[in-house]
Amino acid sequence: MKCPACGAPGEGNFCAKCGASLRPVACAACGAALPAAARFCTQCGTPVGRGRQGPVAAAAGGPRAQTMGWWVAGVTLIVLLIIVGLSVVGPGQEQAGASGAAAGSASGAAPFAGGGGGTPPDLSSMTPREAADRLFNRVMTAVSAGDSAQVQSFLPMAIQAYRMVEPLDADGHYHLSELQRTAGQPDSALATARRALADAPDHLLVLAAAAQAARDLGDEAQAREYYGRFVQLYDTERAKALPEYEAHVGQLPDLLAEARARSRP
Repeated sequence: MKCPACGAPGEGNFCAKCGASLRPVACAACGAALPAAARFCTQCGTPVGRGRQGPVAAAAGGPRAQTMGWWVAGVTLIVLLIIVGLSVVGPGQEQAGASGAAAGSASGAAPFAGGGGGTPPDLSSMTPREAADRLFNRVMTAVSAGDSAQVQSFLPMAIQAYRMVEPLDADGHYHLSELQRTAGQPDSALATARRALADAPDHLLVLAAAAQAARDLGDEAQAREYYGRFVQLYDTERAKALPEYEAHVGQLPDLLAEARARSRP
């Protein structure tokens, strides 16, 4: 361990050279435990302020720390809303808006509203979930267009936005799982899908997300199990006409074909 203040090697709770605290700290935004020398949270990416020296228990448990965490989260969301609001009305966005609509119909969230000289969205009227869905569509639009720069710019914000509006419904968990898979985090994607399956064990979109994440992790046996349940429940679930199923109506047949092909040993 290195001292975060002077860089000297150290162990225990305090630096032997300068006396700075070496105890772990907590992220002000999400509460994750971090090493004393951490500059950014490994879970949500929030910068860690230099002034934090308290232990994890104090940072996570104190009312002042919790208030600060919510304040940081609120400011972050406002910044996200401004970025997304400005991005949808930038020059040359007419074509991006069309591709965003296509990606939105595939993803199930509201299509990304491209500009083309349109009126900026009323940011004050957007709920946190609407902001998260807007970011999800932005990422999916960039993925479908092969725009890696846009994906890298908006993907961390989209993941953080969904974490800020939890607890999520099954469709929200599906969106978050897909974003985590896009970010190369199949273990987190599978954990997110499993949380949703605990409340909605028959939900087609979440079963598909769990299967794809398990496959990305190399667990073909578990992936086949999820795919098998998807195929078994498909007709019954589709008959429910859930709003998210209707929103993903163009994607579900492809997921069914994939599930049938991969559920066989």
